[in-house]
Amino acid sequence: MQPNRPARPDPRSDPRAAAQQARMAASLAGAVDLAAVKARSDAAARAQSAPPPSADAPAGAPGSAVVDVDEASFQSEVLDRSFQVPVVLDLWAEWCGPCKQLSPVLERLAAEGNGTWVLAKVDVDANPALAQGLRVQGIPAVKAVWQGQLVAEFSGAIPEEQAREFVTELVAATTGGAVPGGQPADEAEEPEDPRLDAAEAALDRGDLVAAEEAYQAILAVEPDHPVAGLALRQVQVFRRAEEAGPDALQAADAAPDDVAAQTRAADFLLGTGDVDAAFARLLDVVRRTAGEDRDVARRHLVELFTVVGDDDPRVGPARRALMTALF
Repeated sequence: MQPNRPARPDPRSDPRAAAQQARMAASLAGAVDLAAVKARSDAAARAQSAPPPSADAPAGAPGSAVVDVDEASFQSEVLDRSFQVPVVLDLWAEWCGPCKQLSPVLERLAAEGNGTWVLAKVDVDANPALAQGLRVQGIPAVKAVWQGQLVAEFSGAIPEEQAREFVTELVAATTGGAVPGGQPADEAEEPEDPRLDAAEAALDRGDLVAAEEAYQAILAVEPDHPVAGLALRQVQVFRRAEEAGPDALQAADAAPDDVAAQTRAADFLLGTGDVDAAFARLLDVVRRTAGEDRDVARRHLVELFTVVGDDDPRVGPARRALMTALF
């Protein structure tokens, strides 16, 4: 089994990375949902052309760090905006006492965030379709959206310290803490790294062991290397797929409750290009398990999302399916 060269994190700024991403996409070829691609592309384009959120805008107004959202504005103020910064949904109602405790805390934190994230307030009584679509079972409910996907949630009126920790970790995990509209210094186009050549040459000749060693050598010197970390994870998935072999499918089918067997089968399916089947197998595990087994399957599926890449049209629908299964 010979994978193509792993993709660099931002192929738009690096010609070789763009070629690598194209080769990876080709190796994971399958059905392309053009409608999903267009919808995601359109949302990202609208977000890019819109001004970033501002703590100076009046609370509740479009473009503010705190906005009131209804069914008509959900697309622009939540889904589109989430391609700029994470959006935190505060689902509340006038009669809800705990909501009146939590909402002011979130509003204060959003103002302090100075546009690094947006608080979108949804009155569930006035917007029952939104509440139903978001699977709200009780309020207050808080759900975080990033790039059109639900990524985290909590329910109940938690202390301010915990709420602050929630939004701090959300911003750090999704945007690296960057201020919207700014460009971190490390996003400038980087020169070619000759250390990558040995790994890429190993991939070209199908030597996964040598490629893995080459990427590990880079990370040993530079743990935060912008390419080697993701590339190593991609190569390791291909190695696991080789080691699992076609018998992994039969073993997994014979032991549906064996989560380790299901992850090996998913690796094999991904490594042979059947991305949809790999995602579907792990989604099934998430839906019918709980506790640690469910979390193992979820983490493994998220890892496969990273390997395939968010630009692949199959990842977006699978992420949405995962959020539906979890929430």
